[in-house]
Amino acid sequence: MRVHNAVVPTQEQMEGFLTSETDSPIFMLNLLTFKEHAEYEDGRDTSLSGREAYGLYAVGVAKLLPKVGGSLEFGADVERLMLGDVEELWDQIAIAMYPSRAAMLEMIQMPEYGEISVHRTAGLAGQLNIETVSAKGPWVNAAS
Repeated sequence: MRVHNAVVPTQEQMEGFLTSETDSPIFMLNLLTFKEHAEYEDGRDTSLSGREAYGLYAVGVAKLLPKVGGSLEFGADVERLMLGDVEELWDQIAIAMYPSRAAMLEMIQMPEYGEISVHRTAGLAGQLNIETVSAKGPWVNAAS
């Protein structure tokens, strides 16, 4: 399996997101890798680490998510790999819930999102962003 972290979706990925039909909630699993030092596209001088710059973005997103009916469900630092093998682990993970793809699209088109997204690109070396929907099957909620 080849793994390629990115900061911006490909055109094909974005088209799939926009044309797929689902009104059910989506949970976006973000696997995040940070730059050692933040690098802003406008060339501003900063002493922020990539993690710190991304943290500014994350705080802003946490405030925007409720405006579209979403929420930040979980976030944590990656400690180690328990199973499997990858060349390099991610630094952190986050899971955000959106009530629909349309809600996520609405959020990323907000002017406030545009203002905070500069911290995302300054801090991220790359990420995997995996869209998930609630699973169905006998193993789901088996403990209840």
